[in-house]
Amino acid sequence: MKFKMLLLLLISVVVISGCGSDKMSEPTTLLNQNGEEVTFPQEKPTLFFFITTYT
Repeated sequence: MKFKMLLLLLISVVVISGCGSDKMSEPTTLLNQNGEEVTFPQEKPTLFFFITTYT
């Protein structure tokens, strides 16, 4: 049963990733912890991550 679920998951990931576009049409803009807008460049690959807290 585990093998079937893993195989289904892998097939789903491949199909979903094949449906996406190569490049985003608009730049990604997020807010940092100070409320300032940060825009990520589109020319080269960029790695960003989120740190969230629950208060």
